[in-house]
Amino acid sequence: MKKKKILFIAPYPFDEAPSQRFRFEQYFNFLRENNFDIHFSPFLDQRTWKTLYSDGKVLRKILGVVKSFLKRFLLLFTLYKYDFVFIHREASHIGPPFFEFLIAKVFRKKYNYDFDDAIWLPNYSETNARFHRLKAYWKVRYCIRWAGSISAGNDYLANYARKFNANVQVIPTTIDTENHHNLKTEYNQGKLIIGWTGTHTTMRYLDFIVPVIKELEQKYDFEFLVISNEAPTYHLKSLRFLKWKRETEITDLARISIGVMPLEMDIWSEGKCGFKGLQYMSLGIPALMSPIGVNTQIVSHEVNGFLPVKLEEWKNQLEMLLTDIDLRKKIGEAGKKTIDERYSVLSNQSNYLSLFQ
Repeated sequence: MKKKKILFIAPYPFDEAPSQRFRFEQYFNFLRENNFDIHFSPFLDQRTWKTLYSDGKVLRKILGVVKSFLKRFLLLFTLYKYDFVFIHREASHIGPPFFEFLIAKVFRKKYNYDFDDAIWLPNYSETNARFHRLKAYWKVRYCIRWAGSISAGNDYLANYARKFNANVQVIPTTIDTENHHNLKTEYNQGKLIIGWTGTHTTMRYLDFIVPVIKELEQKYDFEFLVISNEAPTYHLKSLRFLKWKRETEITDLARISIGVMPLEMDIWSEGKCGFKGLQYMSLGIPALMSPIGVNTQIVSHEVNGFLPVKLEEWKNQLEMLLTDIDLRKKIGEAGKKTIDERYSVLSNQSNYLSLFQ
């Protein structure tokens, strides 16, 4: 039987961006096993991607982006080879939906459009703040409108997409419990660790619970572990920073006894897919997550995790977990079961096959 070919179009190089890794890249081997031939085409090559998110080097950034546009334009003339086209977030890292328009309207190729954040809302780093208008956030609605089908990371995103396209399917961001998140936290470890992982751009969400950590560390002996690309500046005696490394990502996460995911009540948070919480739960780590957006679908309060709102609730629920090993184990194992049944790669393979049938 002849293999069907899928072209995956994405912003970033392979195995670099969490959004891509946990949305679709981890399904490549499964799709190959099911008689699909995979071609992956990032907008940015490795060198340009590294340069774009560093300070300065404006000329190198411009040349890298020009080269990326040229490669993307030439790709259009190979579209006839592919049975399916899958676009994650955007075909070009900046600018209007030029390539999506050409793919759909000129080359008459239907594509599946995939997104996992409220990417129609402005969100940018201070490093590239002056260029943020080049992102053309307004283009998302057109990418959705011209698509043959949509795969959205949660109901909030799907409801936005349905304003412009009726063919929308919710496929959650998933965890590879066999090959990647395949460790488990140690419930009997001596010094307990309250942990958080994320980039410096989302570290501000921790500001809310720092007073709780400061209060608890006066009474209990624990470590507050922050795993990130940049060190935090909080003044806490329990604070420990661990630089995020892909090679040790899972072993570092598995050190955590209790995982936290505070969020602000805003429309950007509504679009998030609960990935931090999913990571904690996949390793059997009991998780406390702000009850915003998809978090309320992932977690049943006091069953497979906690959904604290007020600071007093954060304090009480952290204290319960710090002092009760049986509760940590009960909640952690229930959380892991939730991932296995609903948010794992294994449990969502049929969803991905349905996109290409």
